[in-house]
Amino acid sequence: MDLGFTAVERSLRAEARAWLAAHVPPEPLASLETEAGFAQHRAWERTLHEGRWSVVSWPREYGGRGCSLLEWLVFEEEYHAAGAPARVSQNGVHLLAPTLFAHGTDEQRARVLPAMAGGGTVWAQAWSEPEAGSDLASLRSVAVRTEGGWLLSGHKAWSSRAAFADRAFGLFRSHPGADRPHHGLTYAMFPLDADGVTVRPVGRLDGKPAFAELLLDDVFVPDEDIIGEPGRGWRVAMSTAGAERGVTLRSPGRFTAAARRLVTLWRAAGEPLDGALGDRVADAVIRARAYQLHGYAQASRPGPADPAGAESSLTKVFWSELDLALHETALDLLGPRGELADTAGEAPAGGGWADGWTFALAGPVYAGTNEIQRDVIGERLLGLPKGRRG
Repeated sequence: MDLGFTAVERSLRAEARAWLAAHVPPEPLASLETEAGFAQHRAWERTLHEGRWSVVSWPREYGGRGCSLLEWLVFEEEYHAAGAPARVSQNGVHLLAPTLFAHGTDEQRARVLPAMAGGGTVWAQAWSEPEAGSDLASLRSVAVRTEGGWLLSGHKAWSSRAAFADRAFGLFRSHPGADRPHHGLTYAMFPLDADGVTVRPVGRLDGKPAFAELLLDDVFVPDEDIIGEPGRGWRVAMSTAGAERGVTLRSPGRFTAAARRLVTLWRAAGEPLDGALGDRVADAVIRARAYQLHGYAQASRPGPADPAGAESSLTKVFWSELDLALHETALDLLGPRGELADTAGEAPAGGGWADGWTFALAGPVYAGTNEIQRDVIGERLLGLPKGRRG
């Protein structure tokens, strides 16, 4: 077994490191969950695109570099190690784009992907509803056939960054007579400034306004904005869900970089004698490294990374709990100062640890709750009998 990197991978790492050193803003951008910060992060997407770093794993014709999954992991390690800004385009780049590559048409890819790559169009995910979160198949929003397209109506909730995004993608019940809840669904893309769309910000723990719910009232969507076959959207949605729970949404580089910052924090605190705290720092570092090696293993094996789709559930539980452990340990090291928000001038790391903690709190809930993911792991990977969902 060869655990080393190839010359191509080493060259990519060096090129990325040099470019990031020259272009990453010296001061952190404002939070992308605010209007001003959203605009700053959109501009950063343009800068990334000009350097051909915004979508490195995409084909070159859409602005990418045609990188392999392993090369993408290498780039992500450098990206997070450089302290580069969070990606405001991640819903589009990491969720919708893989779905379009798998189920979209050539026309859709040619029309949608270039604007996404350059930050010109930022996407929100419109999946969850007030009574359909992890149990997505119980959704009630509808798509009704009309001349040349569909009319969308319903209520989508908990949509990250929808307050400032340009377009959204979601799942709608189009064939109400279908025999099973996950049959008769259609996957659609729609503009957030269209007639019939109301975007209503939802209050968050940190008070930032980008989280929103969407109220749809006969929103017209042309046929060309339907992904896959109408009525068979569940299959398309599972492609998106696999991407949402796997390594591509939460790359290992994100956590190895955070683990290094945690070690720096521990040393800056004078290496406290609290043995339990030291153990937690060591545990977080080990788990981040384990996730990194898991990513390498996924990228190195032949064939689809996760043919059954269920391994992404294993990955999602792991990274969401790791993210929480990293930030809780950091806040315990910092003490009361760690709870200062990014608007406080004396906040450690510009409030990054506090912001990261509030975001990490949601990790076990979004992208399908960890309780549901454990059911999937038990049933599909371990072959256990159906439990509470049976």
